[in-house]
Amino acid sequence: EAMLIEAGLLIKPEDGRDSYDRFRGRLRIPIRDRRGGVIAFGGRVIGPGEPKYLNSPETPLFDKGRTLFNIDRAAPVARKSGRIIIVEGYLDAIALDQAGVAEAVAPLGTALTEAQMEQLWQLVDRPILCFDGDAAGQRAALRAAVRAMPMLRGGKSLAFAILPAGQDPDDVVRQGGAAAFEALIA
Repeated sequence: EAMLIEAGLLIKPEDGRDSYDRFRGRLRIPIRDRRGGVIAFGGRVIGPGEPKYLNSPETPLFDKGRTLFNIDRAAPVARKSGRIIIVEGYLDAIALDQAGVAEAVAPLGTALTEAQMEQLWQLVDRPILCFDGDAAGQRAALRAAVRAMPMLRGGKSLAFAILPAGQDPDDVVRQGGAAAFEALIA
């Protein structure tokens, strides 16, 4: 039980009640490190409830500001294709991967951090940010641009793909397949 609490899978209330499953009533999505080892989980609520998404807490294995969802699968493909696409959430990264766009990663519920950008620049010189086509997505893209500005250097930059208003990458591939998404990225 102590290990499950330390790993963030169980929550032990301070009032002495029994431990309970952090991700109860949620679809659990494994978060892996660059080598493919599971280091945390994301949980999407099934049905009504808040918060809609929940990640494991920070643990000795999991630092969400240094972790990119799907990096273990996307990195080898990105090295070959010369591109990596950053989307807002792990369900968008999963949808793109299923549609055949295998170079998609996502930060874990936080703004894109400097540590994550450095990881991306180790793979490609110009990562593509493709956040949702809503106001929140635009704000997230602007925050990423502002955060990246002092880090830009010769041969290391960012590109931005703008989605239609109100759409996210999952919407685009569901409606038009990988070809529609590729056209937006181009």
